Amino acid sequence: MSISREDVRKVADLARLELDETLTDRLADQIGTILNYVDTLGQVNTEGVPPTHHALSLSNAFRDDVVIPSPGTDQALANAPVHENGCFIVPKIVG
Repeated sequence: MSISREDVRKVADLARLELDETLTDRLADQIGTILNYVDTLGQVNTEGVPPTHHALSLSNAFRDDVVIPSPGTDQALANAPVHENGCFIVPKIVG
């Protein structure tokens, strides 16, 4: 399968890319090579091979969500250098 120079120009135009003639020719050749490889993969006999959605057999890589109480205001402000009325006091950094 090949892709024409006009198709490359159209996709480049949609992506707002400016391509010179040399790059257009090179991309058409490279994309054609990729499409030929994908076509070759489509011809592989996969009969009897179960479909997979991931290369590794992980069922769940995440930890369980466990609800824990949040620290209270006193504990949250315990290491703050300056605090007032339950809030952190920080220096003004925006002019």
